[in-house]
Amino acid sequence: MNAYFTRGIGAALLFASATQMAQADVTAQDVWADWKNYMSSVGYDVTGSESTSGGTLTISDLSMSMDMPEGEGTASIAMSSLVLTGNSDGTVAVTMPGTMPMHISGQDGGEEFDVVINYNQSGNSLIVSGSPNDMSYNYAASQVNLALASLSVNEKQMPPGLARVSVTLSNVISSAQMKQDGMRDYSQRMSADSLNYDMAFKDPDSDDNGEWTGSIQGLSFQGGGVIPLEMNTSDFQAMLAAGFAFDGMFEYASGNSNMRAIGDGQDFSFTSTSQGGKLGAKIDASHIAYDVSQKGTEITVTTNQLPFPISLGMAETGFSIDIPVAPSDQEQDFAMSMKMRDFTISDMIWGMFDPGQVLPRDPATIALDLSGKAKVLMNFLDPEVAEKLDDLNSPPGEVNALTIKEMLVSAAGAKFSATGDFTFDNSDLASFDGMPAPTGVANLELNGANGLMDKLIQMGMMSDSDAMGARMMMGMLAVPGAGEDTLTSEIKINGEGHIMANGQRIK
Repeated sequence: MNAYFTRGIGAALLFASATQMAQADVTAQDVWADWKNYMSSVGYDVTGSESTSGGTLTISDLSMSMDMPEGEGTASIAMSSLVLTGNSDGTVAVTMPGTMPMHISGQDGGEEFDVVINYNQSGNSLIVSGSPNDMSYNYAASQVNLALASLSVNEKQMPPGLARVSVTLSNVISSAQMKQDGMRDYSQRMSADSLNYDMAFKDPDSDDNGEWTGSIQGLSFQGGGVIPLEMNTSDFQAMLAAGFAFDGMFEYASGNSNMRAIGDGQDFSFTSTSQGGKLGAKIDASHIAYDVSQKGTEITVTTNQLPFPISLGMAETGFSIDIPVAPSDQEQDFAMSMKMRDFTISDMIWGMFDPGQVLPRDPATIALDLSGKAKVLMNFLDPEVAEKLDDLNSPPGEVNALTIKEMLVSAAGAKFSATGDFTFDNSDLASFDGMPAPTGVANLELNGANGLMDKLIQMGMMSDSDAMGARMMMGMLAVPGAGEDTLTSEIKINGEGHIMANGQRIK
């Protein structure tokens, strides 16, 4: 259901695209023909009555509909009229109705559903310029809103108070350009002062209910991509093979969110704030990459199962991944990172396991940054291949090299860090019990470990014998570093499968 809802929104937002002005002329018929061809190419059936008066083209009773796969339903967008007016400067002004219903019906989990979501806009203008194969759009609106209009399940209309969905963008400005030369190449910039959302539900057969509200300030997008002139949107692999590509980044200046839910007699609430973040994605036939991060996050969770709220804070959080997806005999680059820097918890939580304040309550950090080279041996984006991965006797790929740019764990007064470079022999699975044999060097540093163990012993969370065993192990693998309570170690693995710590062979 969500995939078709997204397509419906995307079709409506097509009319809210924009860009800088071009020098050539474009007519109302050019614009309408391009839109109609585009919607048809991605699977929509476009119908409407066309009439022309002078330089004005009017499409009445416009409908764009798409069948869901396997006959599970339909998704459509309706406009009472769409008016395209040619201007004397060679541009086209597009006038749309203030409300455009998006209708989605089908089956989900054996239940039939019917949803109508209104796409509303006010204070809007859209100017198209350029040439038939190079169109530019300039869009602005004081407000764009998506709101749930009606919902029925198994032909039973839900009362208005049982569900509420509203998402509103304020002061939207968008510029985009669409070029055709065997493919559709597009680029876009968009900004909005704010995005506000308000969602709620209530179970008609119980007291279960929930609501989720919040806002994002200073929202922007920059990106673009390639769209094949003909593509099957229900087959992601086929879309990539046809040349589909996307590279874009959403960013925002700040945000806040509030959630409250009651279910099975349990009361739960969640609030969060942030000082900005980003969400980036890059997808093409060779690589898939995501980059998500957020700054200055504060979270508070309250539940009736605890007598006090849970409060957390993080100066920076993030996750990124860039993986090859195209099968090849050649090595391809990959990368992955995650970070949670300066993580803090409230004194109430600290007091549950450290009431005597023995441990330092400095912010904690966990960070990992890896890169390397790998071979992709099969197309795991193919649904048929993905279903059989567990039954295959060989892996879908192999790692040939790995670089540890950063590995960091810092908490309670202790810190562990590491860097390293390794290559892997995938033909040798015997030397390391089924793992490709590595060759390379890792450099490790441990600070404050002895002090932390002393405090854990004082708290009764660690015994003297356990601490003695840990200290003996550290003495075997590490040497004293430059600072107090600091240990360092160089771990080297050679081509013969020998492991050496600071020059001493341990395997």
